[in-house]
Amino acid sequence: MSKMKVAIIGSGNIGTDLMIKVIRHSKNLEMCAMVGIDPDSDGLARANRMGYITTHKGIDGLVDLPEWKDIKIIFDATSAKAHHYNWSVVEQYPDKRIIDLTPAAIGPFLVPPVNFDASHNVKNVNMVTCGGQATIPMVAAVNRVAKVHYGEIVASIASKSAGPGTRANIDEFTETTAHAIEQVGGAEKGKAIIILNPAEPPVIMRDTVFTLSEQGDKAAIVDSIHKMVAEVQKYVPGYTLHHNIQFDDISEDKPVFIEGLGNRYGLKTTILLQVEGAGHYLPAYAGNLDIMTSAAIATADQFAQESLATN
Repeated sequence: MSKMKVAIIGSGNIGTDLMIKVIRHSKNLEMCAMVGIDPDSDGLARANRMGYITTHKGIDGLVDLPEWKDIKIIFDATSAKAHHYNWSVVEQYPDKRIIDLTPAAIGPFLVPPVNFDASHNVKNVNMVTCGGQATIPMVAAVNRVAKVHYGEIVASIASKSAGPGTRANIDEFTETTAHAIEQVGGAEKGKAIIILNPAEPPVIMRDTVFTLSEQGDKAAIVDSIHKMVAEVQKYVPGYTLHHNIQFDDISEDKPVFIEGLGNRYGLKTTILLQVEGAGHYLPAYAGNLDIMTSAAIATADQFAQESLATN
């Protein structure tokens, strides 16, 4: 069976984990090139040892390779700032797609179990953030039963799993995730908070999701949430609920004030998640990075499957 050739821009932890996932687990993708800007990076060294093409000259170095013509999907695991330049190059080639793992959000947001079907003809898709990939499915699960007025997420990750790229993009993380809670999750208003936990030993990623929605059937909401968890587990087995779903009724005579929405009442739902990484390249506690790379691979695999089926 033929596979679609891919390149990875960014030879840090995320890019290297993407490479391992493509090589070991992808059904439809073939690793072709690893791209970085640091010739001494571990990611480039690993790719070299495994026999793959590498360049430390960034996207321009990739375009200069003879293999460029055969590469159809590019993963961008750099930074929000770098992605703007990378996309300005890739968009000139109509036969190529880019999957953006930075918070640049040039292309539309994509969370695989929620809105993959809207991305078929899109050349640049944005994987939101680690917090977004973990929590937006839960907001969407509530929203398909009862309209969500407000969605707030708190992502707590091990400080050791937050590299320089993550730290440099904290502002973009909160803004991008909040927008995606609205645009993909379906909330009228979204808010995102990230916590870098310095505990030793490092803690597994934990996420808390709060929604305030119209009143709805609580059993139906629980069922919707469990079905969505099962969808995410298809590509992130370590994605689990670590506590029972909690409900609070907010009465009309005691509403809560939400900035930008005013006073609102209805049903408050609290969802507590845990994301344990698969340990392919990154440690198991780095579920925040694993869910991003896993979602990106799941997206690229589906893109490739659809393209290969029509050719």
